[in-house]
Amino acid sequence: MKNNEYLITVLKGDGIGPEVIDESLKVLNAICNVFNYNLKFQYEYIGGNAIEKFGISLPKKTIDNSLKSNAILLGSIGDPKYNINCNDTPENGLLKLRSVMGTYCNIRPIKIYNNLAEKSCIKHNLIKNVDFIIYRELTGGIYFGEKKYDKEYAYDTCTYTYNEIERISHIAFRNAFKRKKQITLIDKANVLSTSKLWRNVVSNIAEKYYSDIKVNYMFIDNAAMQMIINPQQFDIILTDNMFGDILSDEASALVGSLGLLPSSSIGNNIAIYEPVHGSYPEAAGKNIANPIGSILSAAMMLYDFKLYKGYNAILSSVQNSIDNNIVTQDINSNSSYMTYDIGDYISNYIINNFK
Repeated sequence: MKNNEYLITVLKGDGIGPEVIDESLKVLNAICNVFNYNLKFQYEYIGGNAIEKFGISLPKKTIDNSLKSNAILLGSIGDPKYNINCNDTPENGLLKLRSVMGTYCNIRPIKIYNNLAEKSCIKHNLIKNVDFIIYRELTGGIYFGEKKYDKEYAYDTCTYTYNEIERISHIAFRNAFKRKKQITLIDKANVLSTSKLWRNVVSNIAEKYYSDIKVNYMFIDNAAMQMIINPQQFDIILTDNMFGDILSDEASALVGSLGLLPSSSIGNNIAIYEPVHGSYPEAAGKNIANPIGSILSAAMMLYDFKLYKGYNAILSSVQNSIDNNIVTQDINSNSSYMTYDIGDYISNYIINNFK
């Protein structure tokens, strides 16, 4: 590839995935137009649409082309109609993609838009200025452990190694220096052996490498409560795969809609950028999905490319859209704006205000 050219593999996925991805691409094309960025897109299949076309949730061609790209932009994965075949489901494709790409660290920023605070389930005084990031381990733990299921007996095995915990911990600690120099490790170390290892690893590397960072330790049951009654206490949360999955969805109650939350998954090979929300198959094709989480995920990609002007332009344009109530019905039940209207507004704002 030429200098300053970035090849992005686009995986639209299932359900509302194609709709939110189309708006992200619309916004990225506006960014390229304004800032002369050279982003190239290639399209592949994953999940239910891959099962439909190829009979497998993650085709080899998708893997091969993804490994040749600079990043993956993903919509959403999952549709119950494909789960009849227990040997392969759409979710299997996503788990395998994460494993092959080595994306062991999922980063989910949780930030309150103050003019949407009334949409939150939580009292305004509790969520004002909430701004924290969840660092979730993504390729280990119970989701990847040995499993067995029959009608009378089942198990899921949770395993972690020192190295798996150490590598994501270093990422979280390094980023803590850029913020409030505070990390909260969330585990269940009073019960689970894997959590005991998490606590041991984090305390060891904190003492050895990051003495300037304050580390708090919190059990998952307490953390789930604290996230609702006192979310302002958090800055960087570090946790395992399952706990991170649950807590990041819980955090959507703070911001008012799961559709607002972006994420990135980074690691050894190619990073994946995707909204936190699921595929919501019931809404597919209706153009009511909120594309902001996907658009902000694309912004995170630009930040990691060090294309900071484009990143900041997207953030400012999303803020303007929300400030002017150009939002979907999940944020304002009286809104008549559709998925594509949000993408149009944000794209036009970028073109008209940043040239």
